[in-house]
Amino acid sequence: MLRSSEQTPLLSSDSQHRPSYDSDRRAEEEDTALHGVDSNNRDDSQRRSSRWRETAIFAWALLATAAVIVLAVIIQHGNATKPGADPVPAAIAGASLEKSRHNSKRKRNLVFMVSDGMGPASLSLTRSFRQHVEDLPIDDTLTLDRHFWGTSRTRSSSSLVTDSAAGATAFSCGRKSYNGAISMLPDHTPCGTVLEAAKRAGYATGLVVTTDITDATPACFASHVDRREQNDEIALQEVGEGCLGRTVDLMLGGGRCHFLPGSVHGGCRADEIDVTKIAQEKHGWTYADNRAAFDSLALGKNVSLPLLGLFAYYDVPFEIDRRNMADVYPSLSEMAITALTALAEATKDSEKGFFLMIEGSRIDHAGHINDPAAQVREVLEYDKTFKAVLEFLDANDAEGVLVATSDHETGGLATAYQGPSDVLPVYNWHPSILARANASSEHLARLLAKQVSVHPDASISSLKEWINSTLVVPHLGITNARDAELEALANNPAAAIVLFAHMVSTRARIGWSTHGHSAVDVNIYSSGGGGADKLRGNVENTQIGEFLRDYLSVEVEEITQELRKGLGRDFAAGVTVEVEGGEYVSAVQDVHPLEWLHD
Repeated sequence: MLRSSEQTPLLSSDSQHRPSYDSDRRAEEEDTALHGVDSNNRDDSQRRSSRWRETAIFAWALLATAAVIVLAVIIQHGNATKPGADPVPAAIAGASLEKSRHNSKRKRNLVFMVSDGMGPASLSLTRSFRQHVEDLPIDDTLTLDRHFWGTSRTRSSSSLVTDSAAGATAFSCGRKSYNGAISMLPDHTPCGTVLEAAKRAGYATGLVVTTDITDATPACFASHVDRREQNDEIALQEVGEGCLGRTVDLMLGGGRCHFLPGSVHGGCRADEIDVTKIAQEKHGWTYADNRAAFDSLALGKNVSLPLLGLFAYYDVPFEIDRRNMADVYPSLSEMAITALTALAEATKDSEKGFFLMIEGSRIDHAGHINDPAAQVREVLEYDKTFKAVLEFLDANDAEGVLVATSDHETGGLATAYQGPSDVLPVYNWHPSILARANASSEHLARLLAKQVSVHPDASISSLKEWINSTLVVPHLGITNARDAELEALANNPAAAIVLFAHMVSTRARIGWSTHGHSAVDVNIYSSGGGGADKLRGNVENTQIGEFLRDYLSVEVEEITQELRKGLGRDFAAGVTVEVEGGEYVSAVQDVHPLEWLHD
C-alpha cells in the first residue's frame, strides 16, 4: 500500500508537498566540480544573457506551435467544408491531403456491381439455402456478407418506390429523377453519366448484364431517353449513334432483338435498322452472338475492342435453367471475368484504368415473379461474381475498388409466411423445398405454353395430369399438388409463371407482398479503399453516384452541357407529361412478369 506522501499529486498547490530542490543544488555542485567554476560567483551579466536566450527560445517555440495549430485548423476546415468530405483530424490534415493528391494521380480501376431487386431478405434466404444444400455450419456466410459496407435509400423524385430507371440514373448521374427516366432529369434534360465522363477522360469502359443490354440499368450509363421502353433508340445510342459518339468499349449480355430489324428472325425493332451492322461497319465493333463466339474470346484473352456480345434474343435464362444450357449461354461470372481481363489488357500500357458496370439483372425478375427457387440461384451466381471481381482487383497491379449495391428491392420478400388457413404464425421456413426445384417457374410456363399450342384441344383433365407428371413433380419436386392448383394452371396457362412460383413459396413458407418493387433500404458492399468510407452507414443512392465519379476524378457536368447542346429537345418530342398533385408521375413501370413469355 502506498504511503500518504506517495499519493500526493506532483503538482499539488500545498507548499508542504512541493518537490525538494536539493537535487538541483547537487547538480549545480557537480557542474562546478566538473568545470572548475563556482556557480555562486557567476557574472551577473552572463546570467542575464542566459535568461534572455531562454526567453527568446521559449517565445520562438510558442509562436511556432501556434502557427502549426492555425495551419492545421485551416486545412481541416477546408477539407471539412468540401461537399461530401469527411472531417480530417487537424494533426494529420496535411499528410492526408498530400496522400490524397498523390493517390488521385495513380492508375485506377473501378468496378460497380448492381444486384437488381436484391434486398436484405434475399441475402438471408440465400445464406440459409446454401448452408442447407452444402451442409455448411450456421456461421458460414456469403462473400457479400463479409464485405457489408452500409445501406442505401432508394426513393425516386416521383415516388417513394423507385423503378430501375430512376435508380440507375441516381448511380450514373448522381441525380434523382422520375420513374422511367434513362439518365434524364425531371425537367426532361439529359445528365452526363460517370461512364461517359470516364471514357472522355481516357478510361476504358464496359457493361455486363444478364438481361437485355438496352434494359434500364445498362441503358442509364450510355444513353439518354425520356422513357425506358424506348429500347430501339437506346440500342443505337449504346453503339455510338448518340451525339457523344461511342462511349462504351465492351457490352456483354442479352437483348439481341433490339439490335435486329423487326422483319428478320429474332428481331423486335419497330423499324428495319440493323444496329449490329451499324455497330460493326461504322463504329468498329467486334460482334459475338453465340456461345461459340463467346468461347473464342478465351475469357478475355482474345478480345478486340470495342466488343459487342449479345448472347440471347431477350434475357439470358435464369441461372437455375442456364446451367442446363451452358452450351448456349455464358454465365454472369464468365462474362464478368471476360470483361475484366479484356479491359485490363486494353489499359495495361495506359495511365488510366477502366470503369466496368456489372449487373446481376435477373435477381429482379425472380422477385417480380415471386420465384424463390430461381432467386437463390441468381444471388449465388452474383456472389460468385463478386468474389471473382475481388480476386481480380487484388491480383491487378493498378489500384482498384469494387462497390456493389441494389437499385431497389423487388417482391417484398419475407422469410416467413402465414397462410389464410393458418390460425397461428409458423416460426420456420424450409430451404429444402427450394433445393428440390431444378427449373424456374418461367421455364415451366414456357413448356406449358408450348404444350397448349401443340395440343389446343386437350381436355382440362388430361392437361392437369400432364402438368403434374411432366412439370410439377420432376421439376418442382412437389408430390402433393392440390387439385385446385392444377385446375388453375390448366384453365389459365397465361398465369402459370406466378402460379408455379406460388406453389413453391407457400410450401417453403416464404412470403411476398408484391409483384413490384418495395421502398426498403438496400445493402451496400465494397472491397474498401479509395475513399469508399464515404459510403459507410446509411446514404442516399445519389451519393453512390457521386462516389463513382469522385473516385475516377471525372467531370460529368461538362458531359451534361455537351449533351444538352447536341441533343436539343428533339429527342423528347411527343412525350406527354402527366401531373398529379403538382408532381411528375411517369406512366412507365417495370414489365409485368406475364409479358416475359417469349417464343
